[in-house]
Amino acid sequence: MKAGIVLFPGINRERDIAIALKLASGQAPRMVWHTETDVSGLDVLVLPGGFSYGDYLRCGAMAARSPVMRAVHDHAARGGYVLGVCNGFQILTEAGLLPGALLRNASLRFLSQDCRLRVERADTVFTSRYQRGQVFRAPMAHGDGNYTADEATLERLEGERLVAFRYATATGETTPEANRNGSARNIAGIYSANLRVLGLMPHPEDLVDPLMGGTDGLPLFESLAAA
Repeated sequence: MKAGIVLFPGINRERDIAIALKLASGQAPRMVWHTETDVSGLDVLVLPGGFSYGDYLRCGAMAARSPVMRAVHDHAARGGYVLGVCNGFQILTEAGLLPGALLRNASLRFLSQDCRLRVERADTVFTSRYQRGQVFRAPMAHGDGNYTADEATLERLEGERLVAFRYATATGETTPEANRNGSARNIAGIYSANLRVLGLMPHPEDLVDPLMGGTDGLPLFESLAAA
């Protein structure tokens, strides 16, 4: 698997993503600066977490207009895979690669804690190493993770099975208590219509080694490598 990690000013999770990708594939990813426009030869592009452009204007809004994003659009259009985590998810929505938006957390507070995610389908290149309905642990660290979309979009996501993960309890129940940022329908991550673009708010890359406290997030990267 040939992977590239897109770097914007203010991004700070690129090394975590690089560790996860190398563990899963055995290959070190290429770092792609935000002014680059050539991503040819890469199978997957990852937009990591952090605070691109200091989260000025709106989270991800400035990064979404960086030169590299035209290359990301073209990569996705050619059938390449794209993963956006946390700020990366915000950038993907701002760039129009995924629907909806990420608003301030319902508590109006930054959340830095573990959460649990329920896998909604296991037949995608991102989740083949999980099982449908499986619950896994993932750290969250965001102030703007409250996923929202209009009712028609939410219904389309549900009807086309484009919800990737939901915030859930350890036993898989999607309760309000498990939904700490207030996201619509407990949505923690979504796919594009062709299932080649995935955005999610929590950080699976921060649980890929026992030294990190667990390996719950590793199957996502192993799934990509296997595909």
